[in-house]
Amino acid sequence: MSTANQTSSGSATPQELAERALELSRADGTVVLVDENTTANLRWANNTLTTNGMSGTRRVTVVSTVNGAQGVSAAVVTKSGVDLGTLEDLVRASEQAAREAGPAEDAQPLLGADGPGAGWDRGPGATSIEVFGSFAPALGEAFEAAKAAGQLLFGYAEHSLTSTFLATSQGLRLRHDQPSGRVELNAKTPDFARSAWAGAQTRDFSDVDVTALGAGLAQRLEWQKRKIDLPAGRYETLLPPSAVADLAIYQFWTSSARDAADGRTVFSKPGGGTRVGERIGVPGLRIWSDPHTPGLESAPFNIAYASSSSQSVFDNGLPLSATDWVRDGVLTNLLTTRHSAAATGLAVTPQVDNLLIDAGGTASLEEMTRSTDRGLLLTCLWYIREVDPQTLLLTGLTRDGVYMVEGGEVTGLVNNFRFNESPTDLLSRIAEAGRSEFCLPREWNDYFTQVSVPALRIPDFNMSSVSQAS
Repeated sequence: MSTANQTSSGSATPQELAERALELSRADGTVVLVDENTTANLRWANNTLTTNGMSGTRRVTVVSTVNGAQGVSAAVVTKSGVDLGTLEDLVRASEQAAREAGPAEDAQPLLGADGPGAGWDRGPGATSIEVFGSFAPALGEAFEAAKAAGQLLFGYAEHSLTSTFLATSQGLRLRHDQPSGRVELNAKTPDFARSAWAGAQTRDFSDVDVTALGAGLAQRLEWQKRKIDLPAGRYETLLPPSAVADLAIYQFWTSSARDAADGRTVFSKPGGGTRVGERIGVPGLRIWSDPHTPGLESAPFNIAYASSSSQSVFDNGLPLSATDWVRDGVLTNLLTTRHSAAATGLAVTPQVDNLLIDAGGTASLEEMTRSTDRGLLLTCLWYIREVDPQTLLLTGLTRDGVYMVEGGEVTGLVNNFRFNESPTDLLSRIAEAGRSEFCLPREWNDYFTQVSVPALRIPDFNMSSVSQAS
């Protein structure tokens, strides 16, 4: 098969590596994943750019399957910096690990095709420092505005592009280019007594409004001039999109149909089975994923580097489509592989790498704040950890600003809290939802940035204790 030209360094192309790995394999079945990633970044501190840089990595994953008397076994070996000279060692290691493994519970026939998918022959995509061409000058203007206001800006911006090439011994050839960008901005007073955070996700930095981010941070620093001490308790709380995203992502990651059927999660039905078909949220609530969502596009086929309760290496290349997880407040689907779908009687619905929530609201967070008689306005959540998987009770800390709202006005900065809440339980306690918007999760933005969610008003959010965190 013809492949794209070699890279400028003279190394093999991703397609050549994939094809050669399949040729070398002595396993009964093989899946090869080649990831080419380039990343550009900027850092700044004290209203001054400090560093910028570029990096590039190549990672090759070989999945080997071996037929045995007891069933099919499988093993995965991944290595960075692989070239044609070292590829055989990787393939042999994967084969050996598969022969030593026991039968794979999730074994299914590998997917095949008659020919390569669109774009297979093209070289990998790449980002460059030029992606910040319009962002950097705007950031400079934000520095000047901060200086004039007696404030300091710190932060980080990153853009990456990963090209994934997937090939199977059954003839499947697929590729996907995934751009991803994020910016995190902190504003501080010169004495570092006050600090505020804002973030944004982007695909190409053309839509990041640094001026608006900086102005919002300046406003929050003003709010922090008055300090208010509050005890632990249940408070009407406005959760901004960033906080909602972090809670929703954790719920998404734990929504395995297999785990639910085994009685281990909040989605387990008492007495056996899953809660699919039950109401878990307010009417009108929709949670879904769609790889073709404009601005949140993700791989339209399954990419699995390991098998778990919610994904299977045997399903690599499985087509993905729009999937409702919650529809009109009713749990509609859980994460399944082909194996777990057959075992539970549910549809085959693998994870898609984006997440969207809508509850019919149209108000902005600012409008929701103005309609608040008395409550708390959060900035973000941090250090989120699971307490009880069967209720999905999570704990964590508020961070970078909890504000008191009285009579529709922010009246001061409140101390931080530790919270104890289940995101699943919150779905049935939503008093108001704002309009859905793209946002950057705070806790999970190293792993998952493709989200669109609304701000939520929770009438009785559980601030379980006062935290000394700043």
